[in-house]
Amino acid sequence: MTEQPCILIAGAAGQVGVELQRSFAGFGKIVAVDLETVDLANADQTRALVRRVSPTLSSRCRLHSRRSRRVPARPGHAINATAPRILAEEALRLDALLVHYSTDYVSTAKAAALVETDEPGPLNVYGESKLAGEQAIQQVGGRFLIFRTSWVYGPHGNNFLLTMLRLARERDRLSIVDDQFGSPTTSIELARATRAVTEGVLGGQFGTPQEWSGLYHMTCADSTTWFGFAKAIFAGRKSVSS
Repeated sequence: MTEQPCILIAGAAGQVGVELQRSFAGFGKIVAVDLETVDLANADQTRALVRRVSPTLSSRCRLHSRRSRRVPARPGHAINATAPRILAEEALRLDALLVHYSTDYVSTAKAAALVETDEPGPLNVYGESKLAGEQAIQQVGGRFLIFRTSWVYGPHGNNFLLTMLRLARERDRLSIVDDQFGSPTTSIELARATRAVTEGVLGGQFGTPQEWSGLYHMTCADSTTWFGFAKAIFAGRKSVSS
């Protein structure tokens, strides 16, 4: 009988982490931890966690909502940059697959669609720390998938969708910027796509790790502004309530 894979999800209480637990249900044994359970900023705790679990698949999935590109974010360098390196080192030691989520905030904004070969240009301190995490994983090597995503939203956690719905209940008028473009991506589809790609990788559909390990963009199609996103949210809210 083939042993089931063990899946470690770090950031389990976040919007992507919750959906990953649902998406990977039945795929294998799931060990889900959050920042309140294990301090990923602590190198010793992070290493101890991985060595205790010995996962086949490890996912670092805690994302933070950063609506403004102009305001520098709280650094969080240990979590966004140092923790990925430790996870990558431990995954390499175990020959495990590491799935890591990054953000479009590592790239300079441009009118055309972003592609993986664009030169990085972090938009704020948050973007700098996420880029450092990407680079750390790539330097360690092994079997890894880095998914850069964009404007993640869903029914859980802190995100633009839930914020707009809350503010609509509290205020009569909202002011929302219309000069920043991105691709709103639902956490549900992000988790589903992650499982599909992961199953393909572990099933040998994409060749050797040298052929598929790397950085990829994973977002929903098309783009809009924060203002356009808000209009779509409120239009949907109106149609549901009417």
